[in-house]
Amino acid sequence: MKKWLVAAVLILSCGSFMGLKLRMDRIPRGKVPGSSIIYIPSGKYLKYAAFGHSGLAADLVYLWAIQYYSTYSISDRFDHLDHIFGIIAELDPLYLDPYEIGAIIAIYEAQDLELCLKILDRGLEYNPSQWLLPFEAAHYAEMIAKDYQTSRAYYEKAMKIPGAPPLVRRLHANTAFRLSDYSTAWRNWLEIYQTAEDERIRKIASNHLYQVKAAQDIEILQSAMETFMQDFGRRPRDLEELVRSGKLPALPRDFDDHAYVYDPETGEIKSISSPWKR
Repeated sequence: MKKWLVAAVLILSCGSFMGLKLRMDRIPRGKVPGSSIIYIPSGKYLKYAAFGHSGLAADLVYLWAIQYYSTYSISDRFDHLDHIFGIIAELDPLYLDPYEIGAIIAIYEAQDLELCLKILDRGLEYNPSQWLLPFEAAHYAEMIAKDYQTSRAYYEKAMKIPGAPPLVRRLHANTAFRLSDYSTAWRNWLEIYQTAEDERIRKIASNHLYQVKAAQDIEILQSAMETFMQDFGRRPRDLEELVRSGKLPALPRDFDDHAYVYDPETGEIKSISSPWKR
Protein backbone atom coordinates (compact mmCIF):
# COMPACT_ATOMS: atom_id res chain seq x y z
CA MET A 1 0.00 0.00 0.00
CA LYS A 2 2.85 2.31 0.88
CA LYS A 3 4.45 1.82 -2.56
CA TRP A 4 1.20 2.78 -4.29
CA LEU A 5 0.98 5.90 -2.16
CA VAL A 6 4.55 6.96 -3.05
CA ALA A 7 3.85 6.31 -6.74
CA ALA A 8 0.69 8.37 -6.61
CA VAL A 9 2.47 11.31 -4.92
CA LEU A 10 5.28 11.10 -7.47
CA ILE A 11 2.85 11.14 -10.38
CA LEU A 12 1.04 14.13 -8.90
CA SER A 13 4.34 15.96 -8.36
CA CYS A 14 5.47 15.28 -11.92
CA GLY A 15 2.02 16.25 -13.19
CA SER A 16 2.19 19.55 -11.35
CA PHE A 17 5.65 20.17 -12.75
CA MET A 18 4.59 19.45 -16.32
CA GLY A 19 1.39 21.50 -15.84
CA LEU A 20 3.52 24.47 -14.80
CA LYS A 21 5.68 23.98 -17.88
CA LEU A 22 2.66 23.87 -20.18
CA ARG A 23 1.27 27.07 -18.66
CA MET A 24 4.63 28.80 -19.05
CA ASP A 25 4.90 27.58 -22.64
CA ARG A 26 1.74 29.55 -23.48
CA ILE A 27 3.48 32.79 -22.52
CA PRO A 28 4.88 34.50 -25.65
CA ARG A 29 8.58 33.88 -25.95
CA GLY A 30 9.23 37.50 -26.87
CA LYS A 31 7.81 38.70 -23.53
CA VAL A 32 9.41 36.14 -21.24
CA PRO A 33 12.59 34.76 -22.88
CA GLY A 34 13.40 31.32 -21.52
CA SER A 35 10.17 31.33 -19.49
CA SER A 36 9.91 27.53 -19.38
CA ILE A 37 12.80 27.15 -16.96
CA ILE A 38 12.35 30.16 -14.68
CA TYR A 39 10.63 28.19 -11.90
CA ILE A 40 12.63 24.96 -12.08
CA PRO A 41 14.31 24.58 -8.67
CA SER A 42 17.86 23.35 -8.21
CA GLY A 43 18.40 19.64 -8.34
CA LYS A 44 18.88 19.18 -4.60
CA TYR A 45 15.39 20.59 -3.91
CA LEU A 46 13.77 18.77 -6.79
CA LYS A 47 15.31 15.59 -5.40
CA TYR A 48 13.14 15.85 -2.29
CA ALA A 49 10.04 16.38 -4.41
CA ALA A 50 10.82 13.14 -6.27
CA PHE A 51 10.49 11.08 -3.05
CA GLY A 52 13.47 8.84 -3.80
CA HIS A 53 12.79 8.63 -7.53
CA SER A 54 15.36 11.23 -8.56
CA GLY A 55 16.44 9.07 -11.51
CA LEU A 56 12.98 9.35 -13.02
CA ALA A 57 12.95 13.10 -12.35
CA ALA A 58 16.33 13.39 -14.10
CA ASP A 59 14.87 11.56 -17.12
CA LEU A 60 11.93 13.98 -17.26
CA VAL A 61 14.11 17.08 -17.05
CA TYR A 62 16.52 15.65 -19.61
CA LEU A 63 13.76 14.89 -22.11
CA TRP A 64 12.31 18.34 -21.57
CA ALA A 65 15.76 19.90 -22.04
CA ILE A 66 16.21 18.19 -25.40
CA GLN A 67 12.86 19.60 -26.52
CA TYR A 68 13.72 23.03 -25.14
CA TYR A 69 17.05 23.20 -26.97
CA SER A 70 15.38 22.06 -30.16
CA THR A 71 13.23 25.21 -30.07
CA TYR A 72 15.43 27.59 -32.05
CA SER A 73 13.03 30.52 -31.64
CA ILE A 74 14.20 30.94 -28.02
CA SER A 75 17.04 33.36 -28.56
CA ASP A 76 18.44 33.27 -25.01
CA ARG A 77 18.13 29.54 -24.39
CA PHE A 78 21.87 29.07 -23.92
CA ASP A 79 21.86 31.39 -20.91
CA HIS A 80 20.28 28.58 -18.90
CA LEU A 81 22.24 25.64 -20.31
CA ASP A 82 24.56 25.14 -17.35
CA HIS A 83 21.68 25.53 -14.87
CA ILE A 84 19.47 22.98 -16.60
CA PHE A 85 22.13 20.31 -17.03
CA GLY A 86 23.39 21.03 -13.53
CA ILE A 87 19.92 20.14 -12.23
CA ILE A 88 20.05 16.81 -14.07
CA ALA A 89 23.51 16.09 -12.64
CA GLU A 90 22.30 16.81 -9.10
CA LEU A 91 19.32 14.52 -9.59
CA ASP A 92 21.34 11.65 -11.05
CA PRO A 93 25.12 12.21 -10.98
CA LEU A 94 25.86 8.87 -12.68
CA TYR A 95 23.58 9.59 -15.67
CA LEU A 96 26.21 10.03 -18.41
CA ASP A 97 24.12 10.92 -21.47
CA PRO A 98 23.19 14.44 -20.28
CA TYR A 99 26.83 15.41 -19.79
CA GLU A 100 27.61 14.37 -23.35
CA ILE A 101 24.52 15.97 -24.90
CA GLY A 102 24.90 19.13 -22.83
CA ALA A 103 28.50 19.45 -24.02
CA ILE A 104 27.46 18.93 -27.64
CA ILE A 105 24.83 21.67 -27.36
CA ALA A 106 27.38 23.99 -25.71
CA ILE A 107 30.11 23.53 -28.30
CA TYR A 108 28.12 23.14 -31.52
CA GLU A 109 25.06 25.28 -30.82
CA ALA A 110 26.22 27.86 -28.29
CA GLN A 111 29.82 27.72 -29.62
CA ASP A 112 31.04 28.07 -26.06
CA LEU A 113 34.06 25.89 -25.25
CA GLU A 114 34.26 27.07 -21.66
CA LEU A 115 30.65 26.02 -21.01
CA CYS A 116 31.22 22.70 -22.81
CA LEU A 117 34.22 21.94 -20.62
CA LYS A 118 32.35 22.96 -17.48
CA ILE A 119 29.61 20.42 -18.18
CA LEU A 120 32.11 17.65 -18.91
CA ASP A 121 34.21 18.58 -15.86
CA ARG A 122 31.11 18.20 -13.71
CA GLY A 123 30.54 14.78 -15.21
CA LEU A 124 34.12 13.75 -14.50
CA GLU A 125 33.88 14.99 -10.92
CA TYR A 126 30.90 12.70 -10.33
CA ASN A 127 32.28 9.88 -12.50
CA PRO A 128 36.08 9.83 -12.13
CA SER A 129 36.39 6.40 -13.79
CA GLN A 130 34.86 7.58 -17.09
CA TRP A 131 37.80 8.33 -19.42
CA LEU A 132 35.39 9.25 -22.22
CA LEU A 133 34.43 12.56 -20.56
CA PRO A 134 37.92 14.15 -20.58
CA PHE A 135 38.51 12.54 -23.97
CA GLU A 136 35.49 14.35 -25.40
CA ALA A 137 36.66 17.59 -23.78
CA ALA A 138 40.07 17.16 -25.44
CA HIS A 139 38.45 16.39 -28.79
CA TYR A 140 36.25 19.51 -28.74
CA ALA A 141 39.14 21.72 -27.64
CA GLU A 142 41.35 20.35 -30.41
CA MET A 143 38.98 19.96 -33.35
CA ILE A 144 36.45 22.74 -32.77
CA ALA A 145 38.29 25.44 -30.82
CA LYS A 146 41.83 24.64 -32.06
CA ASP A 147 42.95 25.10 -28.46
CA TYR A 148 45.77 22.57 -28.41
CA GLN A 149 47.05 23.47 -24.96
CA THR A 150 43.67 22.75 -23.37
CA SER A 151 43.25 19.68 -25.53
CA ARG A 152 46.58 18.29 -24.42
CA ALA A 153 45.68 18.76 -20.74
CA TYR A 154 42.44 16.81 -21.15
CA TYR A 155 44.12 14.02 -23.11
CA GLU A 156 46.54 13.71 -20.18
CA LYS A 157 43.59 13.36 -17.80
CA ALA A 158 42.01 10.69 -19.99
CA MET A 159 45.30 8.77 -20.29
CA LYS A 160 45.53 8.39 -16.52
CA ILE A 161 42.13 6.72 -16.19
CA PRO A 162 42.21 2.89 -16.30
CA GLY A 163 40.59 1.53 -19.43
CA ALA A 164 41.48 4.43 -21.70
CA PRO A 165 42.35 3.04 -25.16
CA PRO A 166 45.77 3.50 -26.84
CA LEU A 167 44.19 6.06 -29.19
CA VAL A 168 44.23 8.60 -26.36
CA ARG A 169 48.02 8.45 -26.09
CA ARG A 170 48.37 8.85 -29.86
CA LEU A 171 46.16 11.94 -29.86
CA HIS A 172 48.07 13.36 -26.89
CA ALA A 173 51.31 12.91 -28.83
CA ASN A 174 49.77 14.69 -31.79
CA THR A 175 48.78 17.74 -29.71
CA ALA A 176 52.30 17.87 -28.27
CA PHE A 177 53.61 18.06 -31.84
CA ARG A 178 51.15 20.83 -32.73
CA LEU A 179 52.45 22.79 -29.74
CA SER A 180 56.04 22.27 -30.99
CA ASP A 181 56.84 20.19 -27.91
CA TYR A 182 58.91 17.83 -30.01
CA SER A 183 60.60 16.05 -27.12
CA THR A 184 57.26 14.95 -25.64
CA ALA A 185 55.87 14.05 -29.05
CA TRP A 186 58.99 11.99 -29.85
CA ARG A 187 58.92 10.21 -26.49
CA ASN A 188 55.22 9.31 -26.81
CA TRP A 189 55.40 8.14 -30.42
CA LEU A 190 58.55 6.15 -29.71
CA GLU A 191 56.81 4.35 -26.83
CA ILE A 192 53.82 3.63 -29.07
CA TYR A 193 56.14 2.37 -31.82
CA GLN A 194 58.07 0.10 -29.46
CA THR A 195 55.04 -1.38 -27.72
CA ALA A 196 52.49 -1.67 -30.55
CA GLU A 197 51.51 -5.23 -31.45
CA ASP A 198 49.54 -4.15 -34.51
CA GLU A 199 51.80 -3.51 -37.52
CA ARG A 200 49.44 -0.82 -38.76
CA ILE A 201 49.88 1.13 -35.50
CA ARG A 202 53.66 0.69 -35.74
CA LYS A 203 53.55 2.19 -39.23
CA ILE A 204 51.48 5.15 -38.01
CA ALA A 205 53.93 5.71 -35.16
CA SER A 206 56.86 5.43 -37.56
CA ASN A 207 55.35 8.10 -39.80
CA HIS A 208 54.89 10.43 -36.85
CA LEU A 209 58.44 9.80 -35.66
CA TYR A 210 59.61 10.75 -39.16
CA GLN A 211 57.52 13.92 -38.96
CA VAL A 212 58.73 14.89 -35.48
CA LYS A 213 62.41 14.32 -36.29
CA ALA A 214 62.10 16.31 -39.51
CA ALA A 215 60.52 19.24 -37.65
CA GLN A 216 63.30 19.18 -35.03
CA ASP A 217 66.08 18.88 -37.60
CA ILE A 218 64.73 21.57 -39.91
CA GLU A 219 64.40 23.91 -36.94
CA ILE A 220 68.08 23.31 -36.12
CA LEU A 221 69.12 23.83 -39.75
CA GLN A 222 67.13 27.05 -40.07
CA SER A 223 68.63 28.44 -36.88
CA ALA A 224 72.15 27.67 -38.16
CA MET A 225 71.29 29.25 -41.51
CA GLU A 226 70.14 32.48 -39.80
CA THR A 227 73.46 32.68 -37.96
CA PHE A 228 75.32 32.02 -41.22
CA MET A 229 73.42 34.82 -43.01
CA GLN A 230 74.17 37.26 -40.18
CA ASP A 231 77.88 36.51 -40.49
CA PHE A 232 78.20 36.31 -44.27
CA GLY A 233 75.25 38.32 -45.60
CA ARG A 234 74.05 35.51 -47.85
CA ARG A 235 72.49 32.07 -47.76
CA PRO A 236 74.80 29.05 -47.80
CA ARG A 237 75.31 27.52 -51.24
CA ASP A 238 74.54 24.11 -49.78
CA LEU A 239 73.83 22.67 -46.33
CA GLU A 240 77.36 21.30 -46.06
CA GLU A 241 78.58 24.91 -45.91
CA LEU A 242 76.93 25.19 -42.49
CA VAL A 243 79.33 22.49 -41.28
CA ARG A 244 82.37 23.91 -43.07
CA SER A 245 81.71 27.33 -41.52
CA GLY A 246 81.39 25.83 -38.05
CA LYS A 247 77.70 26.60 -37.60
CA LEU A 248 76.89 22.92 -37.12
CA PRO A 249 79.09 20.00 -36.03
CA ALA A 250 77.34 17.72 -38.55
CA LEU A 251 74.24 17.69 -40.73
CA PRO A 252 71.23 15.87 -39.29
CA ARG A 253 69.57 13.16 -41.38
CA ASP A 254 65.91 12.19 -41.40
CA PHE A 255 64.34 9.18 -39.70
CA ASP A 256 65.11 7.04 -42.77
CA ASP A 257 68.73 8.26 -42.82
CA HIS A 258 68.24 10.51 -45.86
CA ALA A 259 69.70 13.99 -46.28
CA TYR A 260 67.34 16.97 -46.23
CA VAL A 261 66.56 18.82 -49.45
CA TYR A 262 67.76 22.44 -49.65
CA ASP A 263 66.93 25.16 -52.18
CA PRO A 264 69.65 27.88 -52.03
CA GLU A 265 67.46 30.28 -54.04
CA THR A 266 64.59 30.34 -51.51
CA GLY A 267 66.31 28.96 -48.44
CA GLU A 268 63.64 26.27 -48.10
CA ILE A 269 64.63 23.10 -46.29
CA LYS A 270 62.39 20.03 -46.37
CA SER A 271 62.47 16.28 -46.01
CA ILE A 272 62.83 14.16 -49.11
CA SER A 273 59.38 12.63 -48.66
CA SER A 274 56.04 13.30 -46.98
CA PRO A 275 55.69 11.31 -43.72
CA TRP A 276 52.57 9.67 -45.12
CA LYS A 277 54.12 8.63 -48.47
CA ARG A 278 57.19 6.79 -47.22
